[in-house]
Amino acid sequence: MGFRLLSASLAFSGASLLSLTAPVQAQAPVPASQVRALNLARNTIVNQNGGLSAYRPQPCMFNTAGGGGQCLTSDNSQGYTFRFLGGKPGWPENGSQPTTESEIQIAPDGRSVVQVIYNGSPR
Repeated sequence: MGFRLLSASLAFSGASLLSLTAPVQAQAPVPASQVRALNLARNTIVNQNGGLSAYRPQPCMFNTAGGGGQCLTSDNSQGYTFRFLGGKPGWPENGSQPTTESEIQIAPDGRSVVQVIYNGSPR
């Protein structure tokens, strides 16, 4: 009887181990140029709007693992274009409305601003 209990226990832990090591579908890595572009776009707009003590961009602009997620509107030979909302620090968390909408294009290598397309009241 002790043998059956031990066998059942080993079978269960083996099944658990298998489920923990099952393959996970990986996402393609975000190119370094896209991460640089995201950081440059975010920092450029933060600086134009008074710095982090006065302004916070939409959370997707901090999504480096996702390359900007929903804030990335275009990725082509012209570069990376990001469009996002922003406002006073804490605006997304406390349910406040954004006060700014920004759209910015960054060079394909992610190292320079091509154009600040828009930075003003939400359209």
